[in-house]
Formats: sequence, C-alpha cells, structure tokens
Amino acid sequence: MNIPNFLSLLRIILVPVIVIFLIQESYAKALIVFAVAGLTDAMDGTVARLLNKQTELGSFLDPLADKILLSTSFIALAIFGLIPSWLSVIVISRDFIILLGIATLSMMSVTYEIKPIFVSKVTTTLQIATVFFALIIKANIFAIVGHNLIMILSWLTASFTIISGLFYIIKGIKFINRTA
Repeated sequence: MNIPNFLSLLRIILVPVIVIFLIQESYAKALIVFAVAGLTDAMDGTVARLLNKQTELGSFLDPLADKILLSTSFIALAIFGLIPSWLSVIVISRDFIILLGIATLSMMSVTYEIKPIFVSKVTTTLQIATVFFALIIKANIFAIVGHNLIMILSWLTASFTIISGLFYIIKGIKFINRTA
C-alpha cells in the first residue's frame, strides 16, 4: 500500500463520518471532514506523480473514492433538504450511466482508456463546490452566501453534469463503432 492509495482509501473511510455528522446536524464538523476528504483527493494524485507511485489500483481507487464521496454527499444533502433532490438524481444518474457504459464496453471486450475529459473536471469541481457551499450555509459560517448561491451552483452543476455525461456517452459509442 503506497501513500496515494492510502489517501484514496482514507477518503472512502471519511464518507460515513460525514454522513454521521449530517445525521447529528453537526454541519461544521461535516464541512471539516468533507474538506479533509477533498484535500486527500488533491494530495493523492500530486503525491503519486511526484513520487512516481502511480499504480493500476490507484487509477481505479481514486475515481472510485471520488464517486463514493460525491454520490453519498449528494444523496445525504438531498435527503436533509440542503440541496435540490433533482440535482442528486442528475449526478447519480450520470455516474450510473458511465458505470453502465464501462461495464458494457468490458462485456463486449472493447478496448478503452478511462481518461477524464476537461468538462468532467469542471463538473467534479462544481459538484465539490455545491457540497462545500451547502455545508457552509448550513453551518452558518458565512451569512453572505445563501440559498441563491446554492441554486446557481445547482443549475451550473446540473448543466455540466449533463454535458459531461453526454460527452462520455458519445465517447463510448465511438469506442463501440471503432471495433464494429
């Protein structure tokens, strides 16, 4: 087990802690743990590149940890009414469609490379920002940010989530057509 993979595992382990704090209505604590989880995401890739510790396990573990963190956060925040539930449906549906596409390509023995595209990186950033600011608002840390910011972030996040999902669908279809 190398440091980057440990950081990805730590991110997965922190997910139930965030949910527990949300259940307890300890929003500031949930925010802190979410921020720490976000830091592990930034650190694992950087450490892997700097120490030349990129592994096949890490290439699957890092995005898996991201999906678990964000999916769980979106579901929990929607259940507790901190973000619109329709946004959670869009985020989860996109991830499910991507996983279904990967499974389909694998079952068809289609060679593909999992590489994030730019719009997907913007999508992930917006998803993280949406969770982060929803927690900031609920923790009453900054009175300046409020419901309007969450609605703007929600619409931006939904738009980019849909766009990136469409890009991945098109990319998957191209992989299939290339082998047909």
